[in-house]
Amino acid sequence: MRVTLPHELSRDEVRQRLHEHAQDLAGNVPGGMAKLTTEWVDDDHVNLTIAAMGQNLKGTIVIDDAQVVIDVSLPLALSFVEPMIAGTVREQGQKLLA
Repeated sequence: MRVTLPHELSRDEVRQRLHEHAQDLAGNVPGGMAKLTTEWVDDDHVNLTIAAMGQNLKGTIVIDDAQVVIDVSLPLALSFVEPMIAGTVREQGQKLLA
């Protein structure tokens, strides 16, 4: 699943907001019992591990000048909820970058 979030912020501002609010993203995973682990690989790349619904999901966040790209690998068993998850990620990400 890939969600692209356009923005007009500096990369520094995006980084700061992600650092401050990354854990808030876990509360938006359906079921409400998600645990999010982040690992900053460098200034513009974050590796994600999301433990939810009995699954461990891996993903990345990449910060570019005009967009943030969030990629999460969903197992086949969760592919039916992809539109709901993508919509929630898009909505919450846009709030974070507004």
